Amino acid sequence: MAVVRTDEIGLTPALAYRGTFAADAAEPNPSGELPPGWEGIYFPFDAELDALRPDGSPADDGVLPVVDLPRRMYAGEDTVFHRPIHYGDAVEQTVTAGSITEKQGRGGRLVFADVERTYRVDGELAISSVWHDVFLDAAKPGDTAKPPTPAPDVEWLWSEPLVLDSRQLFRYSAMTFNTHRVHYDRDWARSIEGLDDLLVHGPLIRMLLLDFALRSQTAARPRSFSIQMQAPMFVDAAVRMVGNETDSGSEVFLLDSEDGVLARGSVDT
Repeated sequence: MAVVRTDEIGLTPALAYRGTFAADAAEPNPSGELPPGWEGIYFPFDAELDALRPDGSPADDGVLPVVDLPRRMYAGEDTVFHRPIHYGDAVEQTVTAGSITEKQGRGGRLVFADVERTYRVDGELAISSVWHDVFLDAAKPGDTAKPPTPAPDVEWLWSEPLVLDSRQLFRYSAMTFNTHRVHYDRDWARSIEGLDDLLVHGPLIRMLLLDFALRSQTAARPRSFSIQMQAPMFVDAAVRMVGNETDSGSEVFLLDSEDGVLARGSVDT
């Protein structure tokens, strides 16, 4: 099933994002282009309250079939930028289900589900994206996450520290109408999900890493960006964004305090 929505790309969401996460970005103006990746703060979740799962994520969104597993997490995303979107554009977003695969992991059943999105302006394709979600069994007492994979042993051309606090997590949840409790309910995150603390949104990490890559490689205009989430980032944790140029663009990482990889992204320009 396809869900189609149309909205005007107004300044208010971009100004809110810039004021919370991207103070050095150019101030949005009515004649300007929407920065690549910032489409992520438009078309917020719109599931009704009785269509939410106990964890606050959508159960029945009209796109994916209802999955009988209690936890849902963002695993990554692949985005192609076909043409710019400008503030004031009327954009049509179409959302459809992609591939759905069930597997057995060390913690139980896993269902990997793709959500495909297209963004069109006057019928012309501007952005296409595949969002990767994973549904999981309930966390078991004593479960511990695998330690992050060590980062490549290289010299980084770019490096920036990053710490996100609970105010920023709240604001991103509000911008995107994201009611997933792992981002704001500390008791739920720890006692039900088995997490160390509040979880930073994966789609927010996507935006921050892409912003970092384009800020670092200033002449670059992305043709595509892919990100894979590899380990959780928690509220108030001191992490850093690092990256290097590649033959096709750049590669960026989010690293924890011990240089473990939390997320990995690649930009083609």
